[in-house]
Amino acid sequence: MTTANTTDPALLTHGVRAEATIDLAALRGNLTALRERAGGPALMAVVKADAYGHGAVQCAREAVAAGVNWLGAATPEEALALRAAGIGPDQARVLCWLWTPGGPWRQALRAELDVSVSGQWAMDELLAAVRETGISARVHLKADTGLGRNGCQPHDWPELVARALRAEAEGQIKVAGIWSHFAAADEPGHPSIQAQLDSFAAALAYAEGSGLRPEVRHIANSPATLLLPQSHYDLVRTGLAMYGVSPVPEVGSPADFGLRPVMALSARLALVKSVPGGHGVSYGHHYTTPGDTTLGLIPLGYADGIPRHASSAGPVLVGGKWRTVAGRVAMDQFVVDLGGDTPEIGEEVLLFGAGDRGEPTAEDWALASGTIAYEIVTRIGARVPRRYVGASWGPRP
Repeated sequence: MTTANTTDPALLTHGVRAEATIDLAALRGNLTALRERAGGPALMAVVKADAYGHGAVQCAREAVAAGVNWLGAATPEEALALRAAGIGPDQARVLCWLWTPGGPWRQALRAELDVSVSGQWAMDELLAAVRETGISARVHLKADTGLGRNGCQPHDWPELVARALRAEAEGQIKVAGIWSHFAAADEPGHPSIQAQLDSFAAALAYAEGSGLRPEVRHIANSPATLLLPQSHYDLVRTGLAMYGVSPVPEVGSPADFGLRPVMALSARLALVKSVPGGHGVSYGHHYTTPGDTTLGLIPLGYADGIPRHASSAGPVLVGGKWRTVAGRVAMDQFVVDLGGDTPEIGEEVLLFGAGDRGEPTAEDWALASGTIAYEIVTRIGARVPRRYVGASWGPRP
């Protein structure tokens, strides 16, 4: 990976096959816009899954520099990597929630991570680690309010709360948070939204009525931060939105929410050649040229995160014109029909970005692939180097 400070995030680095340019100035602007949207509650910058493909350490560092003091990571390994990169507990609390039996509880305690507990098995393992290390744990109790994934069911909630109260009284833990997650906050008016708000309120009332006094109560994800002010409580967790992609494209574009896409994906045209009509293109010949034309080869494929489902559908900008993937996306490359145009080999090809130059966006690729924009940016693989621009913290190795 390279780190740079430049004012032109769209410029492809000379000599590279392809790269994802990460505009950290846009990230800062998005965090500012989301804070304003959230109002008084604190903001958690969610950097799980390598910051949705943008680079966890770099984005976390930028968020901290912008004054964010909560970071979210799905796995303990992701959270520990942030601490190893030098983001200390004096800079940000780091919450991780996706635990499995035998997880690195002791390392998490030593790194002063906030850990989520959804059931008795996790509390058992956590308290064993507390006894071994002598380090008190910061715990967020997670309630399943209707998503049906992680979290404690209502019928088990009283037992989990009672266990947490005992452990807190013994100085083993501090209940730092009570939280949950929405199933359909990106679908305004969905009946599950109010049902989950009611269930969360009930879980909070029971816990607080029993004597727990969490520092933060949180249920709002990106769409809820943008659309559901009644869900904001003490902390909002912003993931996709902080990277400038709308989590509710049916409601508004990034610009409608004051956001700007942070990632731009570009490549160099590897080959241009003339072919006759009736020429098959890529595996299975699912595309055949309708007449004499030119084909352009783009050196990115599904090994780089380009969706195979975007075959014959994915849009790119070549020579100022939108082109569509011709035939199958292969492992390392795909082809576009240039319609007789002959751009220079090595010319920049824009797959997606902010749209300022007329290029497609991640949402355009999501529509072409039958998926969501979350997947488009997150799946861009490690074979595509990231170039960081606009950093406030300056170049680092």
